[in-house]
Amino acid sequence: MKKYLFLSVLVATTYTASAQHANPLDAPVYYAVQDALAKDAAATQLNLRDQSLFSVPSDLVRLTNLRFLNVMRNHFETWDEDIFALSRLEVLNIRNNKLKAIPPDIASLLKLVKLDAAANSITVIPEEIGRLQDLRFLHLSLNALTSLPATIGACRQLEVLELAHNQLSHVPATLRALKHLKQLQLGYNQLNEFDPAWGRFRSLEQLNLEYNYLQRLTPQIKGLQQLKTLILTHNKLASLPDEITALASLELLVLSDNKLEYLPKEISRLKNLKTLIAVNNRFGPSEQERIRKALPGCEVYF
Repeated sequence: MKKYLFLSVLVATTYTASAQHANPLDAPVYYAVQDALAKDAAATQLNLRDQSLFSVPSDLVRLTNLRFLNVMRNHFETWDEDIFALSRLEVLNIRNNKLKAIPPDIASLLKLVKLDAAANSITVIPEEIGRLQDLRFLHLSLNALTSLPATIGACRQLEVLELAHNQLSHVPATLRALKHLKQLQLGYNQLNEFDPAWGRFRSLEQLNLEYNYLQRLTPQIKGLQQLKTLILTHNKLASLPDEITALASLELLVLSDNKLEYLPKEISRLKNLKTLIAVNNRFGPSEQERIRKALPGCEVYF
């Protein structure tokens, strides 16, 4: 179980870390607006995290070349308009504040590649999010979202979409347009169905659906030919479709806390599976033995 917990945390944080940190090898990182203005008015990286700020410093708009801005773990309850004047911004980290919405003005930041607004109290994502055509990383976990705008499907460059720990009972069908999506985090929501359209995520490598209310997976899951990690912990699955054995790239499969008594007969087809975690199900001794024999190169946990 300890290994399972470690793997879950690792999968959940692999991409998140890259959205939080400036790169001092690219350019100097400044920790105060006045310091940046005094030393380099053309500064591109500003880190204001953990400074107990309620708003951004008034001179921020003078740093017109900013590409990276980190204001995580402050006390922002509303978005400061000066942020939207930073038209060259590529990375914005505003996680761990007290924001309740993302305003339509987010569309002013047309060069955004990474937006991390996780761990706030956000209930509303504006339709204008779809105008961010360069967006590749969108982190919205640990908020209070009950829905997403259909326009999110217009963010065609998205590679990482993190929506865990919200209150989503469905996601827009337009997500199927995200042809470059590699990671989709939907754990800890209110999902009742596995959308067959998700089988069109040809580039998807990680799919996390833990702690939802899924009762079945659809045969279309076989379309996820690049999938390496599939986490289905704590749903209501009583069986898996035979088509899951077509996931030739799958390396980690987590099925714990469901109602499974059997796995598909052709489970041995998962030649690249390295770890199967299926604790707290209903597998009998004979089925456990069959699974272990069918997966000789896989670490199996019941």
